[in-house]
Order: sequence, then structure tokens, then C-alpha cells
Amino acid sequence: MGRWEPNARERLAAAALQLYSEQGYEQTTVAQIARQAGLTERTFFRHYADKREVLFAGSPLQELFVAAVAQAPSSAPLLDVLGAGLDAASDMFRGRHEYALRRQAVVAAHPELRERELIKLASLAAALGDALRDRGVPEPAAALAAETCVAVFKVGFEQWITAAEETDMASLMRDLLDELGRVTAQG
Repeated sequence: MGRWEPNARERLAAAALQLYSEQGYEQTTVAQIARQAGLTERTFFRHYADKREVLFAGSPLQELFVAAVAQAPSSAPLLDVLGAGLDAASDMFRGRHEYALRRQAVVAAHPELRERELIKLASLAAALGDALRDRGVPEPAAALAAETCVAVFKVGFEQWITAAEETDMASLMRDLLDELGRVTAQG
């Protein structure tokens, strides 16, 4: 592909994931990623701040999650509101099991990337907390619900990613949310 062809951002992300998987994150340079994508380093830096951000930038996960929570019916119980967010997040991953599995393997193998993943999840929890407060959920319930929802997402994603084949992530997330309801009802 030539430099003029569209989808430079996606091409860079695909090239980076391929190289990270084949030769390791630390061993891969921005120059190699750009070359693999048929682009220049300058083009790389127009899209990403550094080689780490290729795996984290541009994901609409937080926006989808928060929008679904914000748009849930005002009469919906809190667990259903959180479920709407989990459903929206799950939709984003439909048909992307193989990509997610490869990405997660790269992230899991490098402490710097694991740390960045945790930062993204903390940012998601903060944004969900804001969305819940905007819905009128008081503190500390908003913060607890947001953090718990991110924990459900994290556990569900780990279960989904380790499944032998792609399963319905939304059903898995809803099952975990139901399990959370049962666990907290025992309290």
C-alpha cells in the first residue's frame, strides 16, 4: 500500500500489533511500524504520541459505555443502567475476538502496557461515575457502581478473551451482572 491510501491510523495499528506479536513490544520501533504499514514515521506521529498509544488510542469504548449509561431510561434500575453500558461495550467487540486476543497477549506480556490498561480502566470508571451522578445517583453509590461495573467488564472480558472461540460477550456480561446481584443480596 502506498502512503496516499486511506486508513493510515488503522494500518499503523494493525502493523504495530503484528510486529509486537512477532518480535515483542520492546524490540519494535516506530520506524518498523511505519515501514510495515507503508507509511512514514512522521505519519505515525500525526496519529499516535508513541508506540504504546497504538494499542490504546482511538478506542470508542469509553464513549460508547458512557453514552449508553446516560441514555438508559430514567426509570431503569441501576443494574439495568450498568447493563446497558456493558451491552454497548460488548457490541464494540463483536467479531473482534482474534484481534482482542492478540492485543491482550501483547498487553499482558509488558508491565508498561498493563499499567496503561489500568489507567484506561480507571478513566472509564471515573467517566461512568460522572454519568451516574448526572443521572442523579448520589455518592457513594455512583462511585461504587461505576467501579463495580468496570470490575464486571474486566472479569467478563477476561472470560470472553480466554474462551476457545468467540461467544456472545453481552450475554456473558449480563450473567456476571446477575451473579453480582446474587452475591450482594447474600450480604
